[in-house]
Amino acid sequence: MTEPDHVDDIITAWHVQLPEIAGLPLELAKRSALLTAAFDEVAAHALERLGLTQAEYGMLAVLRRAGEPYRMKPTELTHALLLSSGGTSNVLKRLVAAGLVTREAARDDGRSSWVRLTPRGVVVAESAVRAVTAAHARIVARIPEAEAQLLNNLLRDVLAAVEEGVLVRR
Repeated sequence: MTEPDHVDDIITAWHVQLPEIAGLPLELAKRSALLTAAFDEVAAHALERLGLTQAEYGMLAVLRRAGEPYRMKPTELTHALLLSSGGTSNVLKRLVAAGLVTREAARDDGRSSWVRLTPRGVVVAESAVRAVTAAHARIVARIPEAEAQLLNNLLRDVLAAVEEGVLVRR
């Protein structure tokens, strides 16, 4: 049997205060949030050493995983990163100033532009992705491989069901 944790304490308290909200949905939400926070914390620490914010890292990683020529349109970045257009613009300005990306006019559309990693941006993006991946690996290292794979498969199924439910309600 699994030992009680902090979330169990929260659920127990809610059973007393508002019993109708205490249950599996709240447990899943709390444990998911705590797990996400742990991943985010170690990623932020790794990125701090590289002088990057989470948003900057996200943009560099999206551009790098796009493959050569490591470029996307700002609207594609906004969509991929779930940022507002203003948020995307702010991150782009910082990355351009740091020499990690360039903006170039789209030849086929005078109203649009491309954002492209510079050679230095490719190096920084790869370093950041490796650092964050290593930090995440340290978190999951204590989970037996079979359990981690099972959890991954279950989370994939859960996420698909949740996303389907969200899309149905829109």
